[in-house]
Amino acid sequence: MEPLFKHPAPPRYTGIPFPAYRYLPFVGNQPHPRRDPGGHSYGKEEDFLPAFAAEDWRSCQPYLYGVDLFNTGYWWEAHEAWETVWLAAGPETPAGQFIQGLIQIAAAQLKRFTGESRGAQLLTEAGLVKLQVTEPRYLGIEVKPFAKEVQRCLDEDSGEFPQLQLSG
Repeated sequence: MEPLFKHPAPPRYTGIPFPAYRYLPFVGNQPHPRRDPGGHSYGKEEDFLPAFAAEDWRSCQPYLYGVDLFNTGYWWEAHEAWETVWLAAGPETPAGQFIQGLIQIAAAQLKRFTGESRGAQLLTEAGLVKLQVTEPRYLGIEVKPFAKEVQRCLDEDSGEFPQLQLSG
């Protein structure tokens, strides 16, 4: 089962390879990526950033890799990559709030994909609110068009998922 995207081969922002599988909690018999010895990230040291400022986004590998993962349906893994950035930015900063919004939107896509519509709705709403704390373009994302696409995909529920395109 593969997610449907408007752009099936989006541009990559890093050269980091994708994990062996998309983790879908509570679906099938997949090993948990970090806790299970068969998991794709088992024993892998977590990324650490000492700090993150909004102007650093172009060179921030965990942020860019999170975009790559999100754009190809690795939503759980995108959440993990962005959590590193969120912690480095500081949860209460504008960058931290924005990253938390992206994390919630990634989680919403995972919920949509696994058929949990109520959770998807709530996470989408919370994520979109957090994206609004910034400028029209933030961390390379045109915020309003992205938010509109996220909402459209949720409302239409046609099986299509939003993607991020970085600019600037």
